[in-house]
Amino acid sequence: MQINIKAKNAKLTAEAHEIIEESVRGLGKYFDNIINADVEVGLSSFHHQSGDIYCVEVNLQVPKKVISASAKTDTVSKSMTKVKNILKQKLVQYKETHHKDN
Repeated sequence: MQINIKAKNAKLTAEAHEIIEESVRGLGKYFDNIINADVEVGLSSFHHQSGDIYCVEVNLQVPKKVISASAKTDTVSKSMTKVKNILKQKLVQYKETHHKDN
């Protein structure tokens, strides 16, 4: 699986890159035919009283479909965890539906 990571209005640390790659690769255990993953991490341009807000959006390309999820929290790690949990559910659902068609 190819993973493309893009930062928008934010600089990603090596640790953030590692967290994102590990999380996306971990999704492979729920569906083993993920073709590629496009990850976009952005820092909200709005100033919040609570501090920075990071938005993580992931688009997974699987056969005949793109599965997407996004989340906004105060850290890249928390946002990625939320996105991973959403994608995990969507991949399991896709896998069940996909195998019924075959």
